Amino acid sequence: MAPYLLSEQMTAFIDKTVSFNSTETSLTGLRQAYSAMCRAFTPPRPADLYVVDFELAGVRLRSYQPPASLSDGSPCIVYLHGGGWVVGDLDSHDFICAEMASRLGVLVIAVDYRLAPEHPFPAALDDCLAVWRALRTGPFRLDPKRTLVAGDSAGGNLAAALCLALRDAGEPMPCAQVLIYPGLGGDPQLPSRRECADAPLLTSNDLDCYQALYLGDTARPGVYAKPLQAGNFRGLPSALIAVAQFDPLRDDGVQYAERLDNAGVAATLYYGKGLVHGCLRGRGQVEEVDALYEVLFNFLAEKTLTQQAHAH
Repeated sequence: MAPYLLSEQMTAFIDKTVSFNSTETSLTGLRQAYSAMCRAFTPPRPADLYVVDFELAGVRLRSYQPPASLSDGSPCIVYLHGGGWVVGDLDSHDFICAEMASRLGVLVIAVDYRLAPEHPFPAALDDCLAVWRALRTGPFRLDPKRTLVAGDSAGGNLAAALCLALRDAGEPMPCAQVLIYPGLGGDPQLPSRRECADAPLLTSNDLDCYQALYLGDTARPGVYAKPLQAGNFRGLPSALIAVAQFDPLRDDGVQYAERLDNAGVAATLYYGKGLVHGCLRGRGQVEEVDALYEVLFNFLAEKTLTQQAHAH
């Protein structure tokens, strides 16, 4: 294995994560092992949050409301979870949604989109689009100018694709997109694929497997499956893209930030030194991860609070 220069804290986090790996190769076994791992890293929710599961546009959602009263058009973060489009649900990323809502005092809505391979592309994206459209008119009447979309890994892919699809349809887009170690359909020849081929928690081989499950028999999946292949990046929402140094997907995010930048879109790239894919769960255990959270929260606060200021 190539030497990945990891801190002791990060190594301990990786060891704990890997201890949940199942020898089970069935999909059910994989999902159960992933859920057990997620539970082990999920702290109790802040007591002051009002959390409700509900359904909208046929998709299961979970809303996290901070104690501050919310009115129509209050700022909101729509969160799309990671898990290679194959694992993950409302519980797997409860830890980050709860903290965002509590720390930023904004409404957070998590989306339980359909998973592959039972529901290959474009099912997950269709669900995210349906939810976005329904949230604008439905019970929350979200104002797109004050609503961000955020996601990690496969969720980062869906967040980027959502913005592209809405732009192409001429519909209101989120005010910003936050992509955390996203998989954006980058070229298999990108340096990070080779340099981090056997990286902890996500190998290049894992990537290929997840992508094959997600794309199913789609012969030409196109840009909404692989946002990096978009010919035009103009007019997209401003972005924060956070990548992990030791992650085969690192260069997907780096390249996306460059393309947005070249198209005149404000894109901030955070290059997470010493980070690995899936490290968001290391919150409070790994200093490098806590540094990533500060960058995330600062960006989110700036976007949601400045939008609030503009609205008043």
